[in-house]
Order: sequence, then C-alpha cells, then structure tokens
Amino acid sequence: MTLSRRALLCASVLLVLPTPLLAQEKLAVVASFSILGDFVREVGGDRVSLTTLVGPDGDAHVYSPTPADAKAMAAARLVITNGLKFEGWMDRLVKSSASSAPVAEATRGIAVLKAPGGHGHEHGKKDKHGHDHSGQADPHAWQSVRNAKLYVTNIRDALIAADAAGKASYEANATAYLAKLDALDGEVKASVARIPAASRKLITSHDAFGHFARDYGIAFLAPRGISTESEASAKDVARLIKQAREQKVGAVFLENITNPRLIEQIAKESGARVGGRLYSDALSGPSGPAGTYIQMIQHNIRAIEKALVPGPA
Repeated sequence: MTLSRRALLCASVLLVLPTPLLAQEKLAVVASFSILGDFVREVGGDRVSLTTLVGPDGDAHVYSPTPADAKAMAAARLVITNGLKFEGWMDRLVKSSASSAPVAEATRGIAVLKAPGGHGHEHGKKDKHGHDHSGQADPHAWQSVRNAKLYVTNIRDALIAADAAGKASYEANATAYLAKLDALDGEVKASVARIPAASRKLITSHDAFGHFARDYGIAFLAPRGISTESEASAKDVARLIKQAREQKVGAVFLENITNPRLIEQIAKESGARVGGRLYSDALSGPSGPAGTYIQMIQHNIRAIEKALVPGPA
C-alpha cells in the first residue's frame, strides 16, 4: 500500500469514529452575576463552559443586558440565576434571546428574609422608578454562608439534571466545596466573637447584608434599601447620621458597587471613621481581595473586625 493510500484510509477511519471518542463537549452554562459564576466554577469544574453576565464589581440591580448576553443565552444549555427578584432584567433577556435552556434559581429552598430586615431604616424608600421595595424578599442570600451551601447544592442538582453523565464529578466537587464553606462559617463566627457585643454595628451603602446580620449578630444600617436603585432622601440621611451618633456607630463602609460620596458624607457628619470597602453584590477582579466567594467573605469579616475591635488604649 502506498503512503498516499494509507493516509487516505486513515482519514476515512477518523471520519466514521463515534463521537464519544472525540473530546468531551462542555456544558454551556450562563450565570447571572459573578458570585453565582464562582459557585458554578467550583461545582462544574472542567465539564462546564461558563459565561457570567454581570462581571466583577458589576451592579446586577441596574444591569442592562447586551447583544452578546442574548447570544450566550441562546447557546446555553443551563441558566443559573439568583432569583428573589434580584435580576429584574432576566425575564426580558430570556424572552429576547429565545433561549430554551432551563433556568435554575440558586435560592430555591432558602428561608426568605423580608426587606428592610429590621436594621433601623424607615419603610417607604423608593427607587428611581417610584417602586417601593419595603417588604420584598431580601435577595442577597449569599451573604449567609449557611445559605451559600444551599446555593451550591441547588447548582449541583441543576448541573446533574442538565448533564447526567457528569453526576459523579459534580457531586465530588460540591462535597469538597461544602467542606470549605463549613470552615469559612467557623472563621466568620470566630471573628465576630472577638468584636465586643456593644460594637457590633456599622453603616453600609445599601441594605445588602441582612442575611449576614441575621446569622452573625452584627447590625448593618444603610441609607438605601435592598436595591441600589433606591434613593436616599435628605431625611433618610439626617436620620441615619443622628442614629449613628446616638448609638456610637464606630465605622462606615464603602461598597465596591456604589458611589462612595454619600457614605463619605455620613462618615464626616456622624464622626464615624471609614472602615474600608466591603464586597456586597459582586466579586472583585481575580487579582483583587475578593476574587472568589470565600475570599470575599474573608475580606469582609476581617475588615469589619479590624474596624470594630477597639485598639490599644
């Protein structure tokens, strides 16, 4: 057999090889924002091709989907959202993209916490569209590490439903990550225990930490409600400054997704110091201090402890 005939025969054999012998096709998954994207990466591993719509330091409350997002949705085999009305734009995006992928809400089964969560704000805050979010479910459930474990199990189950062949891999990845979250929960509790009970209160830009407050016993005050679209009135700000002075709130924190000017004003007029930056609704970039969910929680609690634990006399 000549070399050319042998090459032709080999090429013909390759053309009829069954597809399972070729490279494994990855499961195309769309996650709505960066924190969910990190959970999907942890559980999905190398079986998943992930697109995250709202990236690092992005504000999912006010996000406007792009044509590229619609294209990614149309090609997806699974879409992971937070739910609890966090992504108000998601239904429109699903419709406009004509996506047929199942949509899994990562908050399924999580105990609902109503806004404003009892952290000292008045009811009746409205966003720029005139919508009042009082009494709405607080969507920032990931701020509780206990809730994050439910996110992970929901994502695991959704991945298995979309890719049954990967079940063993998804289960192993989820089990390993859940153990890390257990350790993280212990870190947060140990850090909070070092903060004097009377000092466990602070101010942030918007009410994103209700689930954290419930689980760990730190009071968060905020001039805005659960959405960054909420507008803080002069009355809201004056009340919060007065409250901060009366309760001797020791620190105010900026957030990575909001304009710092309002918080800087509150710090100046209340006498509280700026304790740093917290990551609320989005991770930092990979090289930042909160490039993963675990790093985000660790950064936040360390910043809080540093600001609220009294220094040497």
